[in-house]
Amino acid sequence: MLRGTGHGGGDARRRALEHRRSARRRLPGWIWWLLGIFLLVGLMLFVLHHNQKEQFRPPVVDNGSEIEEVPHEKVNFTEELLSSTSFARQLADQMTLAKAYVILTKEHGNLQLAWELSSQIRNCQRLLSEGAVSGRAITRDDAHPIISRFARLIYKAQDAHYDISTTIVTLKSHALALEERAKAAIVQSAEFGQLAAESFPKSLHCLTVKLTEEWLRNPKHRSRSEEQQNSTRSVDNNLYHFCIFSDNVLATSVVVNSTVSNANHPQQLVFHVVTDRIHFGAMSTWFLINDFKGCTVEVRCIDEFSWLNVSSSPLVRQLSEVETQGYYHSAGSKNPEREIKFHNPKFVSLLNHLRFYIPQILPNLEKVVFLDDDVVVQKDLTQLFSIELHGNVIGAVETCLESFHRYHKYLNFSHPTISSKIDPHTCGWAFGMNIFDLIAWRKANTTSLYHYWQEQNSDLLLWRTGTLPAGLLTFYGLMEPLDRRWHVLGLGYDVDIDDRLIESAAVVHYNGNMKPWLKLAIRRYKYIWERIILVLSRVVFKSMLESWRRMSFPSDQCMQGGF
Repeated sequence: MLRGTGHGGGDARRRALEHRRSARRRLPGWIWWLLGIFLLVGLMLFVLHHNQKEQFRPPVVDNGSEIEEVPHEKVNFTEELLSSTSFARQLADQMTLAKAYVILTKEHGNLQLAWELSSQIRNCQRLLSEGAVSGRAITRDDAHPIISRFARLIYKAQDAHYDISTTIVTLKSHALALEERAKAAIVQSAEFGQLAAESFPKSLHCLTVKLTEEWLRNPKHRSRSEEQQNSTRSVDNNLYHFCIFSDNVLATSVVVNSTVSNANHPQQLVFHVVTDRIHFGAMSTWFLINDFKGCTVEVRCIDEFSWLNVSSSPLVRQLSEVETQGYYHSAGSKNPEREIKFHNPKFVSLLNHLRFYIPQILPNLEKVVFLDDDVVVQKDLTQLFSIELHGNVIGAVETCLESFHRYHKYLNFSHPTISSKIDPHTCGWAFGMNIFDLIAWRKANTTSLYHYWQEQNSDLLLWRTGTLPAGLLTFYGLMEPLDRRWHVLGLGYDVDIDDRLIESAAVVHYNGNMKPWLKLAIRRYKYIWERIILVLSRVVFKSMLESWRRMSFPSDQCMQGGF
């Protein structure tokens, strides 16, 4: 009984405890639901209240600034600078004017004003840079302080007589002075350049002296020279004949050596070299000490030509006149209005004009190739003798690729003697490498034509000087054009000749003042000349060295410079 009672009492206590625990669990659930509802309602009221506050908020105005809070659009600053109404344009104009006044104030010694202007220029540049970076238009408030300071400084500069009229007068005087100085510099440069072109290097002069001494000391050279002139090869039309008229021993040797080096049969070549009395011994000795691969070299003196006198040659007669001698040989009587290069005595040298007397110099020959002493041969020239000239006297390479190389470039067509007989648009051509048909020459009596034009030009009104204008007139209508690759010109003045054209050329011509034996030669083309000199130095000087050592001065002096 007692156990049953106790058990029943325990069950009652457990039921009372379970009843109390279930009541405590339901209470937090209701609280959380109420808290969630309150929070949700409070959040909705907060959002609604905030939106209404933003909607009805009055705009905030900053009384110290004209800039609104609304974002501005970026401007094109280049258009701002070009616009005549923009402040950026006004600042740029003021800055340009201020820069001019900075120069003027410095020139007049007002360094303080120059410094103030420079300071404002920097401020202006800074403002313009900021506007360009930000893309914002420069306002009146931004530009007004700088423009005002610029105005005061420019007024101050004008008050100091740095105004526009004074500036124009000053600049004009400076321009005139600079123009005079430029003219004087051009004339001086031309004179110095011409002197350099006419100069004779010391090494070449020494070479001529040594050769002349060898000529005088050794009578065998003189006897061999006479035999050479009387050789039957000199009049054999089955051989290939070349003529060179020069007083430059080394240059003539380069022409001869380069010609025979590129010939298929050098033993069939005959060279007729004519020089003056001073260089005759040296020229003869030079070509007697070596056979140049078996070719024949005949050296003659211009004094042998008794027919070349005052009565037969208008050029000789003109050179004997006092006026002509003063024009070309007296520095004090030069006319400054004429180009300096045309006062060069070389243009009226008899050696230079012997090309118009080739039939008289070589009366027994039918064809001959004329070579200037400033050319280098790169191909076999014997093929020139087989070119058909179609009855013409001379074969030459035309130079009228540009319009200024036509006849009107060289001749005075305002003179009726020229304009009535010659077409000014006729294509010009080049002297320096020419093939002459001497039979056609004699038939056309071409030398008489040369005399006629020299007589007409006694007052130098048809052309100035030189052999090319005379040749253009003498051989007018008697010239056969050759392929351009036979003769490439300009290595003495043109620095832009195509290398491929030079390589394909049979003859390259150093026409111009920059001769390859001078220090002012164009370095780009000098190697063509120097490789021939290298061959000559190995062949010729070896045989001359022993005789030079016995002379009164060291032989190595002649090897300086060009060797």
